[in-house]
Amino acid sequence: MGLRERKKAETRSAISWAAIRLAVERGFGNVKVEDIAEAAGVSPRTFNNYFSSKGEAIVARHTDRLRNLAVALRERPADEPLWDAISASAAAQLTPDLAAAENPVPDPATWTAGVRVMLADPALQGDLLKAGAVAEAEIAAAVAERTGASLERDLHPHLVAAAVVAAVHTAIGHHLRTNRPVADLLTEAFDLLSAGR
Repeated sequence: MGLRERKKAETRSAISWAAIRLAVERGFGNVKVEDIAEAAGVSPRTFNNYFSSKGEAIVARHTDRLRNLAVALRERPADEPLWDAISASAAAQLTPDLAAAENPVPDPATWTAGVRVMLADPALQGDLLKAGAVAEAEIAAAVAERTGASLERDLHPHLVAAAVVAAVHTAIGHHLRTNRPVADLLTEAFDLLSAGR
């Protein structure tokens, strides 16, 4: 990644983190694009160069993780069983990155409560569904490539991709209810799926 691309990625990440932080603290409906831009140190116009809405900015990290899961799946060894490869690809997305380290959670209990409220907002749920649909298409393509299936004719890659996105969402939801680590919940979810249970 060149300097220009790195700076764009950093700006995008800063905007997304500002959107998440403000929505968790204030509630989704109480945050404006102008607030996010100010917190990220950019203009509203710059915000609009990166995101079409505050919801899109909030779900950007989640979208990136799901899309990166598809990239990671393509890089796994070809002879690795499909669900093992999916589980390893998903786990790799949960490794804390620089942006997460730069944005530590102040009080985990308060943060989790705020995230629950934020995610319950119907307007944000629409953005989460859009993100899931985009990622699902990319995961299906990666599964088709890996298994030699036809993306146009075969059901299998689409079914697997839908199950993967559902498992990720379910694991995150269960984490917010129980505080169990998402990585453990994802491993359990993929084990259940691969066992057909």
